[in-house]
Amino acid sequence: MVYRYRWLYLIWLAYSYFTLLDYRRTMRIVAISDTHTHHREIQEMPAGDVLVHAGDFTSTGLEQEVKSFNDWLGELDYKHKLVIAGNHELAFEQLPMFDKVQLLSNARYLEGEAITIDGINFWGGPWTPEFCNWAFMAFRGNLYRYWRRIPDNTNVLITHGPPMDILDFAHYSKEHVGCEELLDRVQELEELRLHIFGHIHGNYGIEHYEYEESSMDYVNASTCTEMYRPSNLPTVIDI
Repeated sequence: MVYRYRWLYLIWLAYSYFTLLDYRRTMRIVAISDTHTHHREIQEMPAGDVLVHAGDFTSTGLEQEVKSFNDWLGELDYKHKLVIAGNHELAFEQLPMFDKVQLLSNARYLEGEAITIDGINFWGGPWTPEFCNWAFMAFRGNLYRYWRRIPDNTNVLITHGPPMDILDFAHYSKEHVGCEELLDRVQELEELRLHIFGHIHGNYGIEHYEYEESSMDYVNASTCTEMYRPSNLPTVIDI
């Protein structure tokens, strides 16, 4: 009888151990975007496993702006740091990929690339619909050539701009300015759980969607307001 209970106890102990292990596998992502050289003015950077910056870390992409941002990244205590560019990285866009990676040595720079971290598949890309001839832009109707690169097994998508009709309302023009082709690709990604972007400062926030067998969070992580004040807090997401 004693042995029977001992086996039950061992089974319970094993179950508790693997349940705790599974709980600890939760990944905490801290998302920011559109800091526009104001990175050191962010009031508080919450603890997390992965820092994501969804572009526009400079004003015009000058080398000294990028170096200042990279120095700040080096002071942050995150195991992983993922960065994409945005439309304001004008001078940065013109650099060879090797130079971009070297300038952002304290993070993993993604430009149409995927990376897997602790079993979670990330993909990042900077492109947005054409607007005033900024960086990393293409005319509407020509952007799917970038979005089709996104792997089907992507869990976390990082783009600079939003998909159409999701946290994309531009108050200055009073219209939705997201990317239709990005929305088309997002809707094809059955394993996608989180989409992080910025670009539209006035639509900072989160939208959560529940589906039959899954859920999905869209995060506009813009740090700066429409007046370019860095008053929006970093967004924390557990996946």
